[in-house]
Amino acid sequence: MGAPRAPRPPGESSARPSRVAEEIREVLAQELPSLKDPRIGFVTITGAKASPDLRHAWIYYTTMGSDSERRATAAGLRSATPHLRSVVGRQVRLKFLPELHFEQDPTREQGERIDELLRQLHERGDG
Repeated sequence: MGAPRAPRPPGESSARPSRVAEEIREVLAQELPSLKDPRIGFVTITGAKASPDLRHAWIYYTTMGSDSERRATAAGLRSATPHLRSVVGRQVRLKFLPELHFEQDPTREQGERIDELLRQLHERGDG
């Protein structure tokens, strides 16, 4: 038996939620291509975040296509969430199986907006 752990300073979070989130991200990235739902397009999981109590996990993804195709993908992912949650439960050892929340990663749209603003600046001759 080792020495007792020193108490964690207030405000410092454990690294466990990030490790669990990364494990969940890997499991889902492997499972998503095997889904048969035609609404789910080409999805890339860009990140995951777990709550400190590990009861919730937010999965961030990007997808290609129009707005309606993206909405269809979101609906397909919502529909597949119970199955994906069971897959996570089989592959990741946790006391509680986290609720999965899929959220579209806004990074792509933000990048497109920045590109558009830079293009406008160059056209005006300001940049």
